[in-house]
Amino acid sequence: QAQLVESGGGSVQPGGSLRLSCAASGGDFSRYSMAWFRQAPGKERESVATISWRTGMKYLADSVKGRFTISRDNTKNAVYLQMNSLKIEDTAVYYCAAARSELNGQNYYRTSRYDYWGQGTQVTVSS
Repeated sequence: QAQLVESGGGSVQPGGSLRLSCAASGGDFSRYSMAWFRQAPGKERESVATISWRTGMKYLADSVKGRFTISRDNTKNAVYLQMNSLKIEDTAVYYCAAARSELNGQNYYRTSRYDYWGQGTQVTVSS
């Protein structure tokens, strides 16, 4: 049974940084596209960052470009989200997701493309 477990969330002031980690187990996730989504209260879940497994292509939401970085370590079955220059509007529950397929610019943001989800980790940015 595949499982994704997020960690690294917390509270931070605007301008601060956090690094989220996602530990994957129950499969060879080197062949999975991995992603981070987030969901703020009253809003739909939205794509933050995706890294495809075959090409290593990275996709970032416009709202986080230049501030967030996604990376993966296949030797550890892990994916990371480095978040810098955090803003109040980044406050949300952040979810790790895995897709058993290569993703591209036309589908990486669709929640339906992902096969496994973590339970989420809360990120709160406030002064």
